[in-house]
Amino acid sequence: MSDWLRTRPAATPAMLAVFGDHATIAHALAFEAALVRAQATEGLVEPAIADAIGAACATLEIDPATLADEAALAGTLAIPLVARLRAACPPDVARWVHVGATSQDVADTALMSQVRAATALLAADVARIGAALAPLADRHATTPAVGRTLLQDALPIGFGVRIAQWMAGIDDAMHGLARDVGAHATVQLGGAAGTRAGLDGKGSTIAAHVARSLGLASAAPWHGRRTGTAAIASSTGIVIGALAKMARDISLLAQNQIGETREPAIAGRGGSSAMAHKRNPTGCQVALAAHYRAPGLVAGILSGLAAEEERGLGGWQAEGPALADLFLLAAGSAAAMAVVAEGLDIDRDAIARNLAAAGIGTDIGESEAIVAALLAATRAPHRQG
Repeated sequence: MSDWLRTRPAATPAMLAVFGDHATIAHALAFEAALVRAQATEGLVEPAIADAIGAACATLEIDPATLADEAALAGTLAIPLVARLRAACPPDVARWVHVGATSQDVADTALMSQVRAATALLAADVARIGAALAPLADRHATTPAVGRTLLQDALPIGFGVRIAQWMAGIDDAMHGLARDVGAHATVQLGGAAGTRAGLDGKGSTIAAHVARSLGLASAAPWHGRRTGTAAIASSTGIVIGALAKMARDISLLAQNQIGETREPAIAGRGGSSAMAHKRNPTGCQVALAAHYRAPGLVAGILSGLAAEEERGLGGWQAEGPALADLFLLAAGSAAAMAVVAEGLDIDRDAIARNLAAAGIGTDIGESEAIVAALLAATRAPHRQG
């Protein structure tokens, strides 16, 4: 059974792969290998044992469907995965698998590894949007257009102001996400109750080794402290919302009676199964559908902040699927809006015609300066890191 018809229209193949079953298993096994190698580095385990477990992690083949059935019974992915890993090792080696760790360490660390990879993927499509919108904003900075407030004609604006605001909002949101991922996508190693018991007092050093091996930041155990995942979820939701702002505006401007913008004409895209004359804003549809779904996912993760004592029941277990869905939606939205931005059709004649019909003059105030300021802000050196 697959769910490609449900997931692919809303996401990208690359992001689906990041959160796919094979990637999840690979990240979990990478954690186990990094853990025992870190223990060997600190003298808790013989190097030969670490090598044997590492080799088993690298070669172990696990059928995701079978493992999923076992995880459903066990209540966690780690229990059947660790059992399989131990079975793949000689008896004198098997007892050193997963020492000092707990199921949540595996799940949280694997998820944060996926979050890091997902953020890098998302940033690439967001960068495409910015690269396409910046010259459009500059080109239309002084193009007089109808400004609309509360969906009614207001005063003139430079059309480029609207474009620059889309770009600045998306840029702000993406940098917020990058900041939160940098701060909170960290290794989780706390052991059974979050005290790093059984690591000979070297838990902090071992966690740092594991973090370096996996490309994560090191941190104190955060079993019952879910603020980091909540921050990442919220920031991802904001990215989705910022993309939806652009989509909402373009779809409104594309209405027949306005006609100031249109999505690019692409064969097989934007048509109607019943009305051949239509040119639907399909990319905007993807972004807006993502936006409608995102708040509920974020709210579900926020509700997990009231985790019970050292490890919550139900809250953190809900985070992984919801966070994955948020990144899938963000990826689908960003990819769709990148295509829109790169081929956006702006109709100067329609803009001028609507402005003349509104009878509100042509004073666009400081539009040109505002566009310049927004473009400069998104190109500032601190934005490049």
